[in-house]
Amino acid sequence: MTRYPRDFRGHGPDAPDAQWPGGAKIAISLVLNYEEGGENNLLHGDAQSEAFLSDIAGAAPWPGMRHWNMESIYDYGARAGFWRLHRLFTTRDLPVTVYGVTSALARNPEQLAAMQAAGWEIASHGLKWVDHRDMPEAEERAQIAESFRLHEELTGEAPQGWYTGRCSMNTVQLTAETRKLAWISDTYDDDLPYWREVGDHDQLVIPYTLEANDMRFATAPGYITGEQFFQYLKDSFDTLYAEGTDGSAKMFSIGLHNRLIGRPGKFAGLQRFLDYAQGHDGVWFPRRIDIARHWAATHPHQRFERPSQMTKARFVERFGSIYEHSPWIAERAHDLELGPAHDCAAGVHSALTRMFRSAGPAEKLGVLTAHPDLAGKLAAAKRLTPESTAEQASAALDALTDAERAAFARLNTDYVAKHGFPFIIAVRDNTKDSILAAFHARIANDTATEFTTACAQVERIAALRLKDLLP
Repeated sequence: MTRYPRDFRGHGPDAPDAQWPGGAKIAISLVLNYEEGGENNLLHGDAQSEAFLSDIAGAAPWPGMRHWNMESIYDYGARAGFWRLHRLFTTRDLPVTVYGVTSALARNPEQLAAMQAAGWEIASHGLKWVDHRDMPEAEERAQIAESFRLHEELTGEAPQGWYTGRCSMNTVQLTAETRKLAWISDTYDDDLPYWREVGDHDQLVIPYTLEANDMRFATAPGYITGEQFFQYLKDSFDTLYAEGTDGSAKMFSIGLHNRLIGRPGKFAGLQRFLDYAQGHDGVWFPRRIDIARHWAATHPHQRFERPSQMTKARFVERFGSIYEHSPWIAERAHDLELGPAHDCAAGVHSALTRMFRSAGPAEKLGVLTAHPDLAGKLAAAKRLTPESTAEQASAALDALTDAERAAFARLNTDYVAKHGFPFIIAVRDNTKDSILAAFHARIANDTATEFTTACAQVERIAALRLKDLLP
């Protein structure tokens, strides 16, 4: 079977209200990336100089060489930018989460002490600020383990959060497999935290951002002035704040770097935004560990049996009766490219319905003729499927008067005689009276039209049945 791993559904159309503490309308996570001293450098045992996220336009690695200009830009972040940002956040009493490259923290003890004195959360940003794209899995796993060891040696405690940034396809899996982290952030796929199942471990993911991020000062297209950064943050805040006012509170991550936003002209845009955000009621500034603790307490993970992970036998057992007496539809659907997006009513309905629609006329007719007459002999003999029994009862077809029962019997006979299959309608969308009205109207249609109408009604019945079983 083919299974597609990417999750396009997430929280789905009805995302939970975050229920932030104090009824906050928005949670703003200020993230300070500390990378100075952990970047590519011959001094650090790397084969080339750094080329990423600096004010050098078009920078490229210098193989086998140190790059004085690049080094001095990174040095600015540690020497000047960090302290400017430290003053800003501490004077405003704003909590911060630091993504700390472990080897960088080891080379910056004074800054590390200031972070701890301020009560900032220090999460791991990996052992080195290098690209993990081509790193062998075993090597990346070893670096993660060493980062944990060194982080605890430096800070006195293990990190509770993780963000590699320049990650590989293995990073999220490897960090979750440690089972040591309250949260990981190497994703950009949502405005809310969510749970990721890794084997029998439930890992909380707090998505990060690459757009509400000062890195755009160093990438194209990007920000040129602090005012542009302010405007983008303001627009993001306004949108999310309005959603929170409507009972759908979200999270707003803001990514910062000492060597970028720490420059005076860029810094002014951040100041302006904080003035704006702090001028609103209902704004929560948490560390990411605070978000993680709140989410775990308020929205604990609930596992359920996922259709995309079922064996064929279980899939057919579970969904073989969705299309009346036609388990072959579920058998074929299981062979499709299913994934997390199919772990819901709409997803399974899509898979089943594709197989029904792609069937030949004879197979479709078989599905139609498998449906019972409305209020017919099978119903009277209590020989309907449980689904059909409940559906007919929902429209009170199990409680007809003698005259009504006779009318249904006559219409059933006439309809089948003309079209060759039973009259089919999604009774849960109707009342007894509307069903009778549809019966009288549709019996006059030509058979081709009725065949199409009946197939559409079968699909609707399937959708309603699946909603009883799945999210």
